Amino acid sequence: MTPNDFRPPDSPGGYPSDCRVTRGLLERARSRSAPLERSSNWKAALLKARHVEMLLLDVDGVLTDGTITYTHDGGENKRFHTQDGFGLRLLKEAGLEIGLITARSSAAVKRRAADLGIEHVFQGSGRKLEIYRQVLKTVSLNPPQTAYMGDDWLDLPVLRRAGFSCAPSNAVDEVRQRVDYVTSRAGGYGAVREICDLILEARGELKKLLQVYAA
Repeated sequence: MTPNDFRPPDSPGGYPSDCRVTRGLLERARSRSAPLERSSNWKAALLKARHVEMLLLDVDGVLTDGTITYTHDGGENKRFHTQDGFGLRLLKEAGLEIGLITARSSAAVKRRAADLGIEHVFQGSGRKLEIYRQVLKTVSLNPPQTAYMGDDWLDLPVLRRAGFSCAPSNAVDEVRQRVDYVTSRAGGYGAVREICDLILEARGELKKLLQVYAA
């Protein structure tokens, strides 16, 4: 026997009583089931996000961290986050349209879009507003039904017109000052997933999808 075998429950150095163990288990269970504490900015954004039927994204600085690595053969390497990808899949499961609008052209973006089943992909055009208007006609949606996420000046014309505008935390000041919501995460590090979760919560879909995956 060890010295602890002779000490009463909850005494210094003794073993915990059954009541103490039970209380600890209940506290942990309550913490797991307690609703997430959302920021005031998140709560304020829910009203605009509830009408979103399509999420459009810039790529560099939004789906990636904005850095570009050139390969020896002249290609580009980009880094994508798996949580962003899963968030976009959840939006598709909820019936939303997804699109990418980027001024650069990259085989990596084409590959990533194909992996995620994103059909609306526009590369190599700095005239994003024209693309935006074209997309709206294609999917028969109005600006209030769209969300757009960008990080730099080229995104401002679309951000001004989208029903719900958002930016990653690494966006330039002029963008962050003009959008409805700025994520707590940076581009390429889960910022898109944060927006996906916000849209799903606004539409009342987040808990439903979580129950499916947690079953």
